[in-house]
Amino acid sequence: MSAPTSAAPPARFLVLFDFDETIIGENSDHAAVRTLPDQQLPAWLRNSYREGHYNEHTQKILAYMADQGVSKESIRSAVEKIPPAPGLLNLFQFLRSHQHDFELVVVSDANTYFIETWLQHAGVRELFRKIFTNPASFDASGRLVLLPFHSHSCPRCPDNMCKQTILREYVRGRQKERGGVPFQRVFYVGDGANDVCPTQALGPQDTAFPRRDFPMHQLLLDMQQSANFKANMVPWVSGEDIVESLRKILGER
Repeated sequence: MSAPTSAAPPARFLVLFDFDETIIGENSDHAAVRTLPDQQLPAWLRNSYREGHYNEHTQKILAYMADQGVSKESIRSAVEKIPPAPGLLNLFQFLRSHQHDFELVVVSDANTYFIETWLQHAGVRELFRKIFTNPASFDASGRLVLLPFHSHSCPRCPDNMCKQTILREYVRGRQKERGGVPFQRVFYVGDGANDVCPTQALGPQDTAFPRRDFPMHQLLLDMQQSANFKANMVPWVSGEDIVESLRKILGER
């Protein structure tokens, strides 16, 4: 009788992805707005945005879209048509072929409906163990209702989401679930200003992958001399740049 096979060892590396302008090539909210009859927001609605209250502003936009008769089908179709960021599907192909090494998570200020819809359509949903984002679902009247993800005390982040809080809690919780085994390295792939805060939780073995010349990259360049930023930084233009880095790290084993 053959000996029982032991469970596969837990993945060595954690990769966290932003969604808008990181996995996809544009902001998903902008794609949704193009479903409006005029394909743009009226000035009064555009001008009602307040810094740090993006979630609240998006709630107003979705309510306005429903009032204008934009259907669920139109929104779904617009989201599915968003192109991926350059080379990201190649990156996912690489990660799919090394699933035992990498655990993948999305951390995004978009919403569940946009992210789930796009990932399913692209055929990559099953690669992600967890999606942290703002809850969104259609109500009985056909309106897409958006809620904030959580509340937090971080003074640097929008009131509905601190990605560093999410990262720290996830890593801590997963280590416990993995029988005390920590991830060897953590990688964070993003583009925006709200992707800077989570990089402050990365250590010297970890890597921040900011999209080159986007806000996250510029802000991290300014912070590189700061004691708060301990990670490596590898800017990317295409997902191929990230593949190259990860391939090197796998080769170091």
